[in-house]
Amino acid sequence: MQDYIEVEFRSGRLGYFQNNAELQINPEDLVVVEVERGEDIAQVIHLSIPGGELDNQITKGRLFNIKRIADEQDLEKLSNIGFEEEKASQTFMEILERYSFEMKLIETIYQFDGNKLTFFFTAEGRIDFRQFVRELALVFKTRIELHQTTGRDEAKRLGGFGMCGLQYCCGSFLKRFNQVTIKMAKDQNLAGNLSKISGPCGRLLCCLNFEEDFYVEEEREYPIIGTCVLHKDVRMLVFKNDVINQKVVLSGENQELTELDLVQFRQLEVLSIPELDPC
Repeated sequence: MQDYIEVEFRSGRLGYFQNNAELQINPEDLVVVEVERGEDIAQVIHLSIPGGELDNQITKGRLFNIKRIADEQDLEKLSNIGFEEEKASQTFMEILERYSFEMKLIETIYQFDGNKLTFFFTAEGRIDFRQFVRELALVFKTRIELHQTTGRDEAKRLGGFGMCGLQYCCGSFLKRFNQVTIKMAKDQNLAGNLSKISGPCGRLLCCLNFEEDFYVEEEREYPIIGTCVLHKDVRMLVFKNDVINQKVVLSGENQELTELDLVQFRQLEVLSIPELDPC
């Protein structure tokens, strides 16, 4: 029996919950769980929890329980929440018109028991919306939370298809955002045109992170960019390493490019290496 279950809430938040009731739970089941203020509904994504994560959860404080697997009554209630969220979004926009700041509402999520209403939005810079929240609380008569999201969060919530023709990684299988750096793009020879390696969120593509370890490992077999070698009695510099095609691209004084496979390159005489003696 699974002691701990990982779930994903409708807001996209992930959480670990105890299965003290020893329910027969399967992946993708909808379950009703305890939360700090009442109960909420979530979908099961994993039937276990890594030891390190469990330690983190214990240090953070109380671990909540799974109350039940969602029944027909719960599913009917869930289907009606969408209408309430749509009405709440319209009311939000009407109230917003009376304030001077600008916000773009991305998504509205009611907690399953109605004890909390969360609005996800984007805005330029930081906004003091305390008075706005107070007015929303008076109108909706429940706890109000406003979450300012990033471009990546917006892409995940709205969904869509990337240049590869598949659904956004963040909107399909990617659970957590990993840091993607320009160094990763350089390691993969993709730093020439940043617009081609940026997603609709305006940030570098998450998939650059997926193959980084492969490129870093393979690059160990290749020369450092700028290494000076002797090719057919001509001094040339290593201009680029093409890991996928297993080629090394050399550049001469006239800037003409020459491609050699890795075996051919290793037969050349190395005259200097950038860190030691730049050519």
